[in-house]
Amino acid sequence: SKAHQLNHFSVLPYNMSSALHTQGETTVIRGGRVIDPASGVDKIQDVYFRDGVIIDNPEIVSKSHERRIDEDSSSTKKRRLEKPHSRDSHVFDATELLVVPGLVDLHVHVYEHATPLGADVDRYCLGRGVTTVVDAGSSGATTVNGLRHFIAEKAKTRVLAFLNIAAHGLAAAGCSGMGNGGELDSLNQVNVKMAADCIKENRDMIVGVKIRLSADCADDGANEQEAFRRALQAADAAGVPLMTHHTFSSVPLDGQGGCPGGLRKGDIYTHMLHGFPSTIVETKSGDGTPQYRLGPGIASARERGVVFDVGHGAGSFSWTTAEACAKHGFWPDVISTDLHVECCEGPAYDLPAVMSKLLHVGMPLPEVIRAATQSPAKAIGWDDRVGSLAVGRNADVTVLRLETHVDGVELEDCQAQVRRVKHILTPVAVWRDGVRMEVNLRPPFMNPASLRGVARWDDLLVRDSDKPKFRCC
Repeated sequence: SKAHQLNHFSVLPYNMSSALHTQGETTVIRGGRVIDPASGVDKIQDVYFRDGVIIDNPEIVSKSHERRIDEDSSSTKKRRLEKPHSRDSHVFDATELLVVPGLVDLHVHVYEHATPLGADVDRYCLGRGVTTVVDAGSSGATTVNGLRHFIAEKAKTRVLAFLNIAAHGLAAAGCSGMGNGGELDSLNQVNVKMAADCIKENRDMIVGVKIRLSADCADDGANEQEAFRRALQAADAAGVPLMTHHTFSSVPLDGQGGCPGGLRKGDIYTHMLHGFPSTIVETKSGDGTPQYRLGPGIASARERGVVFDVGHGAGSFSWTTAEACAKHGFWPDVISTDLHVECCEGPAYDLPAVMSKLLHVGMPLPEVIRAATQSPAKAIGWDDRVGSLAVGRNADVTVLRLETHVDGVELEDCQAQVRRVKHILTPVAVWRDGVRMEVNLRPPFMNPASLRGVARWDDLLVRDSDKPKFRCC
């Protein structure tokens, strides 16, 4: 479609955003399908905000006092027709579009230039409709001040953080599972008191603890169990959730020392849809055709209140695993990207793209929206500020187009397995705290470079019957 051919100059640039927000003026997003699960709303209605806050429909708004911002979706030209007035409102026409709370990405890596995985947060998050992100462990107690100063305080995206239990975070660590060592190779960097104190001193930004449970990040597994125990202690001491990455791990799924077996209510199990060792899906013996079921302790962990998160990334989303979970009605509580430099141009792309994948496997649209708004906001205790369009909340608003492709669009998972997806969510407009920001469009699917994940296909325990016929690049 033509929408995929646009470049970022066709959409409002950052340096013009202030022209669309003036103190005391009202913005109206008119005629869209508003989906706000936190408020129980799913209907055609208008959304109003002023001075960075969602407001009720103001009686003073008059059609004669409007400055219209019209979008012609076929030509993508914008025109603004202004009339003399003393009190006016900005009106965005959202007819046939979805209007949702500003998206919340619970798992990203955006400590750009200071860590191997750090991506450009404003380009790949705010520029794709995500107003709030949580950096998932890029920094630890000795490096989080850099994340605050160089990223959070300068970004237009709202940047929060899970503190890595390792004091140095991911300062020298890339993706796990590659056999290269990692942040838990020495336990002298895993200090419970240091982590808990750091969180208490940075409550405005740090919302939890993060640990990567992969054997090659922890002295070939020798330090995993102890580091996990300390991470739980730190989270408990600070009164925050623990987010666990669990792939290629020596830590089992079930049991008090397992993951998610040892997690508490409110703790977050990310990367739930990977198909590698430590997957939450296990193979049943059958007639030669693989049959999948949930692994031990998974259902009971959900019943206990553990939050299950997608965390797509460069290796942690498998179409086969997602379809197996869908068959059992085991949907993610939270949809997140695990966005970083190795997946922001594919296979994750951005949060609306990952949401589209869950939509494809059968997750209902309102629940997809909930999993990228209300649920992540609640998981970090910020649901009184973000993740909703309720009156009085921050005016973080995202407008999406639900594109229908009759013949489908090929979309890859992390190991180059492909599905033909007929419904794609694409960002159209975004406001953070009432200020309209730039939207930059993603590259067309599929990016050939992202198909390099086929090199790991043979390591999958849960996978399609036939290996993808792509050459590793």
